[in-house]
Amino acid sequence: MAAGPQSKSVEGADLVVENGVSRLRHILMIALLLVAITALHMYVRTDDAQTFHDFYQRLYYVPIIYAAAVFGLRGGLLTALMAIMLYAPYGQAGPSMFLSLSLDDWLEFMMYLAVGVLFGRLRDVQERRNKDLRQVSLKLEDAYSALEDRAIQFAAIQEYTQSVLRSVTSGVVTIAPDGSVGNLNPAAERILGLGEHEAVARSLQSVLIDDGGLAGDVQKVLEGRIPRTLREVKLVTERGKVVHAQAAVSRLRDPVGRRLGAVVTLEDVSEVKQLTEQLIRADRLAALGELTAGVAHEVRNPLGIIRASVQLMEEAECSRERVTSAAQVIKQEIDRLDGVIKALLDFGRPARPTMRPVALSQVLADVVIFSRTFAGRARVKLVERYAEDVPEVMADPEQLKQVVVNLVSNAVQSMDRGGTLTIETGHEDGFVFMRFTDTGRGIEPDMLSKIFDPFMSTRADGTGLGLTIVHRIVDEHDGRIEVTSEKGAGTAFTVWLPALQQ
Repeated sequence: MAAGPQSKSVEGADLVVENGVSRLRHILMIALLLVAITALHMYVRTDDAQTFHDFYQRLYYVPIIYAAAVFGLRGGLLTALMAIMLYAPYGQAGPSMFLSLSLDDWLEFMMYLAVGVLFGRLRDVQERRNKDLRQVSLKLEDAYSALEDRAIQFAAIQEYTQSVLRSVTSGVVTIAPDGSVGNLNPAAERILGLGEHEAVARSLQSVLIDDGGLAGDVQKVLEGRIPRTLREVKLVTERGKVVHAQAAVSRLRDPVGRRLGAVVTLEDVSEVKQLTEQLIRADRLAALGELTAGVAHEVRNPLGIIRASVQLMEEAECSRERVTSAAQVIKQEIDRLDGVIKALLDFGRPARPTMRPVALSQVLADVVIFSRTFAGRARVKLVERYAEDVPEVMADPEQLKQVVVNLVSNAVQSMDRGGTLTIETGHEDGFVFMRFTDTGRGIEPDMLSKIFDPFMSTRADGTGLGLTIVHRIVDEHDGRIEVTSEKGAGTAFTVWLPALQQ
């Protein structure tokens, strides 16, 4: 663990004191050597003085080299000067001191200075190198300390990440660039029905009897054709268990953006699927009950009128006028029954759509041509706003025309006193839309959620199946229909269809 600022300051102070004591010790040692060598000169006998002075003067190299090694250039040079000053009195031949020194003495003094400068310079160069090395060493220590802290943090993050992966209820599977399984968290092991050691290094297809197209999604993401996918899949594990899962596949990248493979997230929705199917069955039964009640209501009324008309004919006593009037009513009610039956057939046995690329603007233009007369009679103005560069859709043009006719007719009939019907097209997020906005009377808020139910009509002469058929056609085209309405201000129907991918 790295030391704190206070401990570092204390260590620095101790180091300064230690360095001061060491320098003083070296200075005393140099002074002692100089004094000792000079003392030797003092006690030389006169008969062999020159010989001993020559020998002793070379001993000054020891403190000079020592000082240069310890204190560098300045120490070596200063000690050399001190040696010259101390030796000069013993090398002179007369009273004038330096002027009486021999050439050998002067050469020796020059050697003192040269040795002090040379060794001092070498020591300074070495000291600078050592200082640089110490700086590098300190930087390396700091870098190592930072790296150690990063490693500790990384280990903690990795452990935390592993804890999260072990704790989440969603299955997480990593896929290597070659398509093999990297690792699984416990939830994925439970969903796939096998341990991590059984799945690692195997392809996703090999660990499942049926992958529901999941391996294909993974391959597309690995090849970079799509960034991610999200859809519901049906998986069959090696043990034969069927799992309905919400599967998301996305790219796996490192912090610098390099592609490392893919990540598959699995959410087991088998129970939700079962509950949804039960709700759908219940909803279908409820819808069937409403449909039966609607059919009974729609058929009973005309039958009651026909019965009353027949009774009237029986009581007419051959009155031509009354018989003709009753027969006219019977024909009208029979036509009404025929319309109800035809609508029921269209709803119950829809024609199979013939899909092909279709431009919405062309479909709308074909319908608007023969709708203008109908709208004009109702004093309704048609406004067309078709966006440019709208992609085509894969659809049955005749069924789309049926959708448009129903929506235009409903919009026109909702504007009793005339108004404006605006028809728009556009595209957003891979979908193409056509919107029908009227300025009619609007829809009651409590009726808005029921307008697509069978036999739900706001007009007395309506069958209540038009919007139901529209909803079914849009569903068959993998689209959706949205409605917004404000009472007294108008209604807007928006049909969204998947854009045709080039």
